[in-house]
Amino acid sequence: MTRILLLPGWLGSNDGHWQRLWQKRYGDAVVEQDDWESPRRADWIARLEDVILAHPGPAALVGHSLGCHLIDAWSASTRHADRVACALLVAPPDLYGPQLPAVLQPWRRPLAQPALPFPALVVASTDDPYCHLSDAVRMAKRWGAQCVNLGPCGHINAASGLGDWPHGRRLLDDLLRRGRHNTGLSPA
Repeated sequence: MTRILLLPGWLGSNDGHWQRLWQKRYGDAVVEQDDWESPRRADWIARLEDVILAHPGPAALVGHSLGCHLIDAWSASTRHADRVACALLVAPPDLYGPQLPAVLQPWRRPLAQPALPFPALVVASTDDPYCHLSDAVRMAKRWGAQCVNLGPCGHINAASGLGDWPHGRRLLDDLLRRGRHNTGLSPA
């Protein structure tokens, strides 16, 4: 069975965030970080690696905001990317935009790996304060992913009023089916 790993961004996901609601409703696992306020890239990568290696079988990664860049950074540094069936990358922030807080600037380092080694889907909105839609499309291209435009949904977080975001869950389910087909993994 494919485990769903939820990767919150900077400051974590609060109780009203769809990631926390998915955790409660579907039993998905949130990858908790030791420091949500001053995220050290190497520490976050190591934590994700530990979680992935702790359980046999495939995982689906669902990143929000900085969690999207964690997926990218982890996949560029691991030898275990074959354990990932797919990745849903929701509202990735533009790491080169002027709105990026200083504490996140170390995440700007370029990565050697241009595309993710598993099927991926980027979900973006037209009014995300942390990323213009054109930048989300550019990131999706670099990651070898398709990009879905949700329209005006802000940063696709609790403030967006999405509740448990059933549309996002359908996107993940479709991506999981595609990931299993591409990797030969058995259905959940």
